[in-house]
Amino acid sequence: MRVARFYAPGDLRLEDVPEPSPRPDEVKLRVRNCSTCGTDVKILRHGHQRLSPPRVLGHEVAGEIAEVGSRVGGWSVGDRVQVIAAVPCGECATCRGGRMTVCPHLTSVGYQYDGGFAEYLIVPHAVLRVDGLNPVPGAVSLAEASVAEPLACVLNGQELARVGEGDDVVVIGAGPIGCLHVRLARARGARRVVLDDLNADRLAKAAALVRPDEAVCGADDDVVEAVMELTGGRGADVVITAAASGAAQQDALRMAACGGRVSLFGGLSRTAPTITFDSNLVHYRELTVVGANGSSPSHNKRALDLIASGAVPVADLITHRMPLDKVPEAISTVAAGEAIKVTIEP
Repeated sequence: MRVARFYAPGDLRLEDVPEPSPRPDEVKLRVRNCSTCGTDVKILRHGHQRLSPPRVLGHEVAGEIAEVGSRVGGWSVGDRVQVIAAVPCGECATCRGGRMTVCPHLTSVGYQYDGGFAEYLIVPHAVLRVDGLNPVPGAVSLAEASVAEPLACVLNGQELARVGEGDDVVVIGAGPIGCLHVRLARARGARRVVLDDLNADRLAKAAALVRPDEAVCGADDDVVEAVMELTGGRGADVVITAAASGAAQQDALRMAACGGRVSLFGGLSRTAPTITFDSNLVHYRELTVVGANGSSPSHNKRALDLIASGAVPVADLITHRMPLDKVPEAISTVAAGEAIKVTIEP
């Protein structure tokens, strides 16, 4: 079978390898869709401290079961499924306390286990043990199901930031994650959603799809002033930084309303992880600042339900479809900001 395997920064190889067979406690998946994301770009450029090369990349996976291990129950060949990316242990105190997203023993598909840029994928027992293989509802295409994983991460972030009825929400970053944040915020009852990006072309493309109430280009306008003006000087109830930008995180504190919540959703580079944090803004405005790290198995299930119900449409966010041999081109397309979502169809 054909795979796209990462060896080192800048070294992604398309290879022919033997088709895998599942162990008794595993499931073999015929990959139908594996969507790309900004993390794939980061890995190809810089590697990742948690990734063990050589490794088949791809962690937004959906497909059909091709073979079921002899000790695995509840699944049949041909079942359409979606696979979680982040795999908690399910047994430690953190997991038992309901915080699976920050399990200290977390492993991941495409990092410690071979991922979905391949014709077939072995779903490891670690995924099955935490109920991380999810049936895809009949009305949902497998391309849409592959977007459930990033939507699950967005859902985790918005739950932590308590996005809810009547909120004014600002989303900084108009990539695929920002688009999902806009749609989910609206589904959760936000009164007004503002989308901001420095790239005017990317902002226009995203805004045409997800239709925020306002779109602000940070290259042309002071986004903090714009948000204050839009909210009558009050500021936003929730600000979500869906971009890997320290400046965006600093601006987020400045545009949050009294009692507002700031989600540092987009992580920063490990070579520049610090910002100038105005703690007086947090102190005097009684702000809440939260992080967001991936998703749990239950977030993935609920993300599929949101897609199936139509509450968060994702089909139109998939702007490019490419075969497996085009994985390098797909990642370059993501890096150039020329697509909202690129899905690989092996």
